[in-house]
Amino acid sequence: MLKQIINQDEESESGNNKNEGSGDSNASSKPDSPSKPKRSSSMTGSKNILSSDVEIRGKLRFSNDLIIDGRIEGEVNSEGDLTVGENAQIVGDIKTRSVVVFGKVKGNITVTDRCELKQNAELDGDVIASKLAIEEGAIFLGSSSVGKPSSISSSGSGGGKPSGGNSGGDQK
Repeated sequence: MLKQIINQDEESESGNNKNEGSGDSNASSKPDSPSKPKRSSSMTGSKNILSSDVEIRGKLRFSNDLIIDGRIEGEVNSEGDLTVGENAQIVGDIKTRSVVVFGKVKGNITVTDRCELKQNAELDGDVIASKLAIEEGAIFLGSSSVGKPSSISSSGSGGGKPSGGNSGGDQK
């Protein structure tokens, strides 16, 4: 499964590079300009990978996209997207924009966008997300808070729960 993700990324990057080459006709008169945009765009468009033989203890921070297939003990923090590979084991809390879990996570997941638990995923912890998708076969031991809270007026009834959340289930 991890190889499929990597191959899809390489195909999309090669497609992006073709578009960049055709769009740089005006900039090609400058000798340095064609190579600089290609390097910066491939750096921002690529995913970083921690392979299955990597083990990290401590806080992990990244800024764009990361695929983890190794073992992490500690907090994972980012504004980007995280993919937890099928060989991955994470013990600690995850706070990112979105996460797709194929492996094992023991800790809480807090994402601003989407959390996906794939078929063989195992999560022992709570989830806070705008959207939550759980495939059949995934193991989820914990509670979930899904959706964005509706705005409560200042003269509101007080003490009530926001109506936008669901507990558990699959939201798309």
